[in-house]
Amino acid sequence: MPFDPIALTRQLVDIESISENEAAVGHFLYKFLAEHEFRPEKMPVPHSANRERFNVYAGISADAPDIVLSTHMDTVPPFIPSREDGEFIHGRGSCDAKGIIAAQIAAAKKLRALGVRVGLLFVAGEERGSFGAREANKQPKGSRFLINGEPTDNRLAVASKGVINAIVRARGTMAHSAYPELGDSAIHKLIAALYRILQIQLPVNPEVGPSTLNIGLLQGGHAPNVIADEASATLLVRLVGPSDKIRAALQDAAGNDAEVEVTLEIPFQKFKRLEGLPTMVAAFTTDVPALTNWGEPLLLGPGSIHVAHTPHERLAKRDLFDAIDLYTEVAQRLVR
Repeated sequence: MPFDPIALTRQLVDIESISENEAAVGHFLYKFLAEHEFRPEKMPVPHSANRERFNVYAGISADAPDIVLSTHMDTVPPFIPSREDGEFIHGRGSCDAKGIIAAQIAAAKKLRALGVRVGLLFVAGEERGSFGAREANKQPKGSRFLINGEPTDNRLAVASKGVINAIVRARGTMAHSAYPELGDSAIHKLIAALYRILQIQLPVNPEVGPSTLNIGLLQGGHAPNVIADEASATLLVRLVGPSDKIRAALQDAAGNDAEVEVTLEIPFQKFKRLEGLPTMVAAFTTDVPALTNWGEPLLLGPGSIHVAHTPHERLAKRDLFDAIDLYTEVAQRLVR
């Protein structure tokens, strides 16, 4: 049964699936894949609020696939419905990653006709903790290769940066600001610690580029006339290599003024290259580190990461169709 990848992309975009609310798009994909002669199944993903949440896997038989095409069903907020013009499909998830879903399904149909044993894996929660990928990793299907879909401008990623997410906390003693000698400002201590953290010389990888550090959240205090007893900052480091030296540098820079708690760590990844295909370096993180049991990974997809997560998210129609051919070509090269 043929289908229009542009129309499918718009249908998917128009189903709101902000992280933790992926059930509706999952049900749609389960039904759509069954109608297109795949064998879909739902993989439950535990949810603290007891809401329905699952991944969707679809194969062409009960046999293990040689290759799996995978991406995520969830999006960041806010929901933006689809529209299109002569060149682009617009809307939340158009490039990250519902257009990728449409391209992967179309490519899987072509691969099936070519005799390639292919599977599809669409997961929940990539944008917030990779919870769906972690659950999928407990139920691998025996595939030799995994092509993960993210917006890479249809270029093979040779690497993706890792992440350290950390909270820096300072504690003090509350007092009236007219008598600062009676208190101990947590905010002043936090500022001193963050100043030293910003002076850390971060590693540079000649093939990938520099590590980067962003202080994204600050909070603390009660009022301008109160010495703050608590203050914290949340920061994120993009890794281009091992994390151990950066973790130690953060602790050293915080010194006695604050404590550092690492709340999330995703390792730096290097990927397989294929001769003749253009490449890029992904400065963002993906589900790949959480899908280690699904085969040797590659990272590839249509669209630009620079418009993902923005009000102007869009996917060029030409890039969508190019991705179908590219997924088909890469899969054939891998399995032959």
